[in-house]
Amino acid sequence: MKTSLLNSDTQLNQTSYYEASVQREPVGTPLAGAVQADAVVVGAGYAGLSAAIELAQRGMSVVVLEADRVGSGASGRNGGQAIAGYASGQQPFVEQLGKADAHRAWDMSMESIRLLDGHIEQHHIECDRVHGYLYVADSPRKSRALQADMQVLRDDYGFESQFYAGDDVRQHIDSPRYCAAAFEPVSGHLHPLKLALGLAAAAQRLGVKILEHSAVTEIRRGDKLVASTQQGSVTARFGVLAGNCTLGEYGPKVAPELSARIMPVGTYMIATAPLDPALCKRLIPSNASACDNNFVLDYFRFSADNRMLFGGRVSYTTGTPSNLKEVMRRRMVQVFPALADAAVEFVWGGFVDISMNRAPDFGRLGSNLYYLQGFSGHGVAATVLGGRLVAEAVAGQAERFDVFARLKHRNFPGGPMLRMPSLVLGTLYHRLKDLL
Repeated sequence: MKTSLLNSDTQLNQTSYYEASVQREPVGTPLAGAVQADAVVVGAGYAGLSAAIELAQRGMSVVVLEADRVGSGASGRNGGQAIAGYASGQQPFVEQLGKADAHRAWDMSMESIRLLDGHIEQHHIECDRVHGYLYVADSPRKSRALQADMQVLRDDYGFESQFYAGDDVRQHIDSPRYCAAAFEPVSGHLHPLKLALGLAAAAQRLGVKILEHSAVTEIRRGDKLVASTQQGSVTARFGVLAGNCTLGEYGPKVAPELSARIMPVGTYMIATAPLDPALCKRLIPSNASACDNNFVLDYFRFSADNRMLFGGRVSYTTGTPSNLKEVMRRRMVQVFPALADAAVEFVWGGFVDISMNRAPDFGRLGSNLYYLQGFSGHGVAATVLGGRLVAEAVAGQAERFDVFARLKHRNFPGGPMLRMPSLVLGTLYHRLKDLL
């Protein structure tokens, strides 16, 4: 998947801040000829790279096939927010699996943060890691919902946070927009593309072959899997599909049965020019990343070089919203009026995959082909967890993987032609609720 969804005829900068702030290795040679491996992984984002690392550490030979470049999808251009929990909240786990397995899922989410930090430390990945997270609310109704949500996490899962309301909020985020905030020290932020490139380098040191510009066109299933590209094929005992939105009808049709369960959603970001460090310190004293609790949300943080990175403004069609740079700048200034004169140097966007209930969708196709999808914008840590769970399952220890595999996921309504219009109408309803 391409780094940007921005139309080719737009005047907007199509290079993300993340791409502009790294030095990539030269593109390697694509797959050519027939290759044998123990496992083939489709997709060189966090989930695929994490699975490759975990499988290689268990002594398996692994080939990763990437249609574009490492981290060219959501893994390399997201908001960089590593968040405890899941985009769905705990409700689907409680309702479908019961309280005991809901607790196991929550504990695994906390493990995902530790696992992420473990990769960063073990593999010496320089990715600007910062701990600390602010959940913010912009209305009394949203404030009550935020307080209730944090209370449930404290009472049921022992997850501690500090709740602030009224004048106390401005001590933690200097914005007139928010009337409540909750701070927790577990989640945080990082440079997402540096993380992806660091995971790729770690995988290669373990012997993993990563082949870019090697789009999978077909996977022939059976006791041995054969993943084919235009130039070659990989035959393997096991396979992992970790292609974000590029599976099913949104890309190579390697798993069409999965396509109706995920929806590609466009999400967008801007980055300002570097700001006065004193201003950054005043606006978010803790240097935490932040996100509101609206249905169509805003999320933001400061980069290591003191830029405001501001995200939001989703699109449920494949088109880029008009006047995107100015729309995003206005949203940023509504949150931080002090940034009214800040120059916006980068604007970019791309797809994330969401599931109907926003819970991760993990499972098997047959006995030896695994898939990881539906991270729903909450994947920086959860993808790393998914990679470990797949490797455990391949090694014959599938109990933890099956906590997620037992979750039932509904297809998006409307079929291929009406699915997006239906979702647009539903989103407009929720946005109206937020506004009112």
